[in-house]
Amino acid sequence: MVLTAIGDLTDDLVGVFRDPKILIGIPLALLGAVFMSFGAQYQHRGVQKVEADSRVSGGEGLTGGQLLHLLRRPSWVAGTIMLGLAIVCQLGALSYAPLILVQPLGAVSLVITTLLNARISGHRPTRGSITAIILCVGGILVFVTIAALYATERPVTDHQLITILLILAAVIIVLTTLWLWLRNRMKALFYIVAAGIIYGFVATLAKVVISRLQTGDFEWLTLLCLFALIAGTAVGAYFVQTAYASGPPDLVIAGLTVIDPIVAIVIGLAVLGEAQSAPGGAYVGFLIAGAIAILGVYLLARHHPQVVSESQEIPIQRGSSGTGQEPPPTTGSIRLTEAVSRVWPNPPVDDDHELGFHGDDKDVR
Repeated sequence: MVLTAIGDLTDDLVGVFRDPKILIGIPLALLGAVFMSFGAQYQHRGVQKVEADSRVSGGEGLTGGQLLHLLRRPSWVAGTIMLGLAIVCQLGALSYAPLILVQPLGAVSLVITTLLNARISGHRPTRGSITAIILCVGGILVFVTIAALYATERPVTDHQLITILLILAAVIIVLTTLWLWLRNRMKALFYIVAAGIIYGFVATLAKVVISRLQTGDFEWLTLLCLFALIAGTAVGAYFVQTAYASGPPDLVIAGLTVIDPIVAIVIGLAVLGEAQSAPGGAYVGFLIAGAIAILGVYLLARHHPQVVSESQEIPIQRGSSGTGQEPPPTTGSIRLTEAVSRVWPNPPVDDDHELGFHGDDKDVR
């Protein structure tokens, strides 16, 4: 019995990759993860620069002036272009491969972003943060493996699509209300979770729009779906930018790469009925793997070296401008960050001056 079950499992895993289109979708998804990593680092740098120039904290929500000022920061613009390329790659991947395979591959961007942020900020990963990252990546990989084995894509009916749109509207209203009510007490984790939940819906809507465009089924409901996709992207983007003002970029990416696919897959399971034939054990596996991944995000928010350093006001030499007398790291991660420094010694964007301006930056208060 055990040998038969293992054989069936192996056949199912191999069967996932029999479709030649998937062999195109997976590299596109991985390329999107690389663009996401660099884009997040650049956007985070731009947000931090705008905060410093305006002397107004963005932790409670970026102001309108700060948002406009971001458009003049070369690093933020470069990061936005890279994130745009990441979205293009992801949409391309979604047109070739199932959502449940494309979404979790974004976890690769967490590893890349962690190395980049360690190089720029000077906060090298600690044992606790590395353990949290392993939990994030491991949990989401197990989660998606179970989904790939038991979930089957089905055409989305109009009734199901309306249900998704109504749930998304309710989620945005609840999150916005919580933000307006408790914004003075919100921390980075709230903005990260909020953005991850919204982007999970956005990914599902993107897959629906692509499928309907491919079949020529473009009518009022598809147009409404496209409008909801754009609105959800805008709200999620605002939460992400505010998260950059509240926490390091790899923490933001950790939350997005874990929460986003979990929400997308839960929508597929609960609303779209993509795993109706799955045994009870599969749902237990979903719960355990999802809990492990979310625990990883929580632990990273608590033990991230940059968060701990800033909360305790520990003086630390930042980035590549140090004097060469920085304290040695407590883990073997120095080899990884040194390897990154050879590839990316300094961000190749001059962020000392605003786009379209010469001379000193202006106050945006």
